[in-house]
Amino acid sequence: QVQLVESGGGLVQAGGSLRLSCAASGSIFSIASMGWYRQAPGKQRELVAAISSDGSTNYADSVEGRFVISRGNAKNTVYLQMNSPKPEDTAVYYCHAIRYGINYWGKGTLVTVSS
Repeated sequence: QVQLVESGGGLVQAGGSLRLSCAASGSIFSIASMGWYRQAPGKQRELVAAISSDGSTNYADSVEGRFVISRGNAKNTVYLQMNSPKPEDTAVYYCHAIRYGINYWGKGTLVTVSS
């Protein structure tokens, strides 16, 4: 089992910056990938960014060049640096991990971007 706990959400002005953190605990060895998804009201959950165990990254087109995903030195923490957020980035952000083909999710943290 893998437990994921997000932190860092809140209210941010458009054009500002915010950093989300996700700490993984439990059976964290052999986690293949960690990342962030988001779900806005009335919309489906979508991938924001992901980072694999080899360090390769993947971003949604809508955040490419503005958001940066990274891992902590201990590899059990993942960060999402949100630069120049837009009101359309407002959503609940969920931490995600894949281990042996099983998906794990955090409870989510709300990010609200004011115009």
